[in-house]
Amino acid sequence: MTGYLIGLARRPERRAPMEELSSGVISTDAGLEGDFKGAKHPTRQITILAREDWQAALATLPPAAACLHWTVRRANLFCKGLRLPRAKGAKIQIGEISLEVTGQTYPCKRMDEAYSGLLKALGPDWRGGVTCRVLTGGPLKLGDEINITYAPPETERNLPG
Repeated sequence: MTGYLIGLARRPERRAPMEELSSGVISTDAGLEGDFKGAKHPTRQITILAREDWQAALATLPPAAACLHWTVRRANLFCKGLRLPRAKGAKIQIGEISLEVTGQTYPCKRMDEAYSGLLKALGPDWRGGVTCRVLTGGPLKLGDEINITYAPPETERNLPG
């Protein structure tokens, strides 16, 4: 199954607004260039959110939530057409970039600051996305193909919220 990169964002410092990009560079040292978290958290250098999971979470909330922009989730990459793996150790390829899934993204209380109930809506079925470490870096841009190159058996976890 092939998906596509439809969003790319970073934040230069803690609690800063997300800055959307049309292209970027991912490295094994710093994750997404210019994002403060990549170098600080080697097992959570990149976060990926699937549009289908984001929409599923929003569908559980009142209709007013439907207009929430994906950057509210504070992920680095936003993809469509791809079911993200739900297991540690999965491998994701974007051009020459290779990522290893290190776990389920645990959305923080900032989600409820953005919209009451969003934290709980993101909990089931890995709807908050995945965290990854960078195995091989490189450039990326909107529209790039995303492929799952290895998917171990899925695991099920319920998040608090």
